[in-house]
Amino acid sequence: MASSGSRSGLSSARSTRRAASGSRAKWNSLAGPAFRAHVADLPDPRVDRAKRHGLLDIVTVAVCAVLCEADSRVDVERFGRAKEAWLRTFLELPNGIPSHDTCGRVFAALDPAVFEAAFLAWVRLLAAAPPGAVAIDGKTARRSHDRATGRPPLHRVSAW
Repeated sequence: MASSGSRSGLSSARSTRRAASGSRAKWNSLAGPAFRAHVADLPDPRVDRAKRHGLLDIVTVAVCAVLCEADSRVDVERFGRAKEAWLRTFLELPNGIPSHDTCGRVFAALDPAVFEAAFLAWVRLLAAAPPGAVAIDGKTARRSHDRATGRPPLHRVSAW
C-alpha cells in the first residue's frame, strides 16, 4: 500500500473539480446526513482520555479520501490536509486533520463487522438514490500519451 510520488497530489486536481462542481451541496443534502446517521452508532473503541479527534471526523475523512482514490492511511492524511477547508464545512475537526497513525489505530480497533454493516447500509441508501442522479464514467485512451514530449494521455468523461 505504499504511495508513489506520482500519486502525492492524489486527487488534488480531481477532487478540486469535484468539490467545485457541487459535491459540497450533494454531500450536505444526501450523503452527509445519511452517512452521519449510519456512522453515529459505531462504538468508539478508544479510551476517553485519548480522544483528540471525533470518530465521525476520522471515518468521514477516510471515506472521502478513499472515494478520491486514497490507497493508504498516509494518502488519507494527505487528502485531509489538502481538503481541510472543504472538510471543515461539514466536520468539526477541533484538532485539525487526524494523522495517518491515528487513522491506523482507530481503524485497527474498530470492529470490522460493525463498520461493514454501517457502511453497506449507507451505500445501499445511496444506490437507491432518487431519479435525477447523474452517472459519471471516465476512460483513458490507450497509447495516447507521448513520453518524448511529455504529453499526458487523453481522457474522456461521460455523464448520463
